[in-house]
Amino acid sequence: MVFGYTEHSHRHISIVSKRAGEILQTLGYPERTIELARIAGYLHDIGNCVNRTDHAHTGAILAYNILKDMGMRVEERTEIMMAIGNHDEQTGTAVSDISAALILADKSDVHRNRVSNKNLSTFDIHDRVNYAVSDAELKIDSNNRKVILNLTIDTNICPVLDYFEIFMDRTMMSKYAAKYLKIWFELVINDTKLL
Repeated sequence: MVFGYTEHSHRHISIVSKRAGEILQTLGYPERTIELARIAGYLHDIGNCVNRTDHAHTGAILAYNILKDMGMRVEERTEIMMAIGNHDEQTGTAVSDISAALILADKSDVHRNRVSNKNLSTFDIHDRVNYAVSDAELKIDSNNRKVILNLTIDTNICPVLDYFEIFMDRTMMSKYAAKYLKIWFELVINDTKLL
């Protein structure tokens, strides 16, 4: 494995799996749907073992076949395949409750722990933005039907504008995923509500 790319290992998939489940649990979904969202979160980046490009589609097929071999019902493994195949902002969109929860969970994991490269002098904009985020909290407010991504960004490392330069597509994808779940998406950076 070549290091230097944004981290997609056990740390990331564990966070995404947990958050995807929490979103649906807080919104009152059935336990099996919550579990399928957790499974989708855990497997969503498996396609990176083939190639970063088109990893969502490759991963969807890999996950489908793994779950088939494990004996999962076709309806359930198809749900997971759809969610994984639609989690990337370049080609995907929310197509189900599980996919919407996966998108919100995945796009919320912005953090300095995701930066593999520790040489600040060689950071590209993705490294700089991720490294500048010292705290990223995803809160689900079921009473007010909204999900809030609360980020703390060290503006000495990068300005907030840089976040939007590389994450605007992800932010809009999160907004539409929340809309699919009939909730609002809010983005708060350094205690300022921006969306």
